[in-house]
Amino acid sequence: MQTSIAPELANDPRVVDAEKTLRKCVHCGFCLATCPTYNLLGDELDSPRGRIYLIKQVVEGHKPTAETLTHLDRCLTCRSCETTCPSGVEYGHLLDNGRSLVEEQVGRTLRHRLLRKAILVFLPYPKRVGPIVKLGQWVRSALPASIGNSVPPKQQVGQWPTSDHQRTMLVLGGCVQPSMAPATNAAAARVLNALGIKLINTESAGCCGAVHFHLNEQSDAREFIKRNIDAWWPFVEAGAESIITTASGCGVMVKDYGHVLKDDVQYAQKAERISSLCKDIVEVLQAEDLSKFKARASEFGSIAFHPPCTLQHGQKLPMVTENLLTTLGFNLVPVSNSHICCGSAGTYSIFQPKLSHELRENKIAALTANEPEIIATANIGCQLHLQSGTGRVVVHWVELLDQILTG
Repeated sequence: MQTSIAPELANDPRVVDAEKTLRKCVHCGFCLATCPTYNLLGDELDSPRGRIYLIKQVVEGHKPTAETLTHLDRCLTCRSCETTCPSGVEYGHLLDNGRSLVEEQVGRTLRHRLLRKAILVFLPYPKRVGPIVKLGQWVRSALPASIGNSVPPKQQVGQWPTSDHQRTMLVLGGCVQPSMAPATNAAAARVLNALGIKLINTESAGCCGAVHFHLNEQSDAREFIKRNIDAWWPFVEAGAESIITTASGCGVMVKDYGHVLKDDVQYAQKAERISSLCKDIVEVLQAEDLSKFKARASEFGSIAFHPPCTLQHGQKLPMVTENLLTTLGFNLVPVSNSHICCGSAGTYSIFQPKLSHELRENKIAALTANEPEIIATANIGCQLHLQSGTGRVVVHWVELLDQILTG
């Protein structure tokens, strides 16, 4: 796509990056078929190709409008279009730059500004989220189902292994997962412990930075990123093999640290190193001998697995988890349209509830079509979103392996 940067924007690094990405797009339209919002709304401006055209206009100096911002906001950033694109357009990075440029020129309503501020001062901080979750769990039974289903039930976490092993890995705790699904990382620690790997949770590391970054508070996001790098670096220097994420949404962000801090003189090399060490838990396990998990896998009921967009499209790991579980002997039922987003998408369900809920209903219908006994996924956001729509417990798939160990 031929693009000419407006002279007044020529020195803006966001515009320079955007222009490089725009030139890769050949406007073929393959992305339309796999875009969730285009499939729902039928408006090309709510498709990747349409949003690319809107960003192109901004780069060329045209003034964006509130409508421009609305179409960009409606994007889930599921990156399904990246999987489909034959030209390798890095749409996710383009959208981040486009949203940042447009929001500078188009103001938001007071309501939206206050809501975004409330999310940013609350959600990325585990010590602020935890007490609210505990309160919700305490009164959950007294709440209407529409509200109570959104409160995750209290989990039995179990013991974190204390064994020492020569092999060590780090794990990202994250922001909401420690209070809303604490069993996930504990399960991962026990599974890795059984394989001779010590998993270390560094308490000084927290939110991956994605919440701030995708709400256009990118300067603050970089501070979160640097804090995590500082927390992990001594362990990296001491020989930690990998940095594990059990939330695929966080994994996408950590794997992008090198790109986000590429122009930071002090942190660029460290960020690139951290990104290279980051692995989703499935990437670690697929390289290990898992024969000890095969004996009882067939005892579990039928499982419907939802592959998060951040796993299959963002981290480019399609079918890896499904193949691993099937190889171990778990009974996975077919799920139609597994490439389509469930509607969670970070804070999307808060800002775009109608579209988010419609996508969730479609996803739940697909997941439950074959009446599975278990619904599993690989990302805390998807887990909570699907759970709130079904009223039934949704598990992280690594908990299934842990159940084989713990009985």
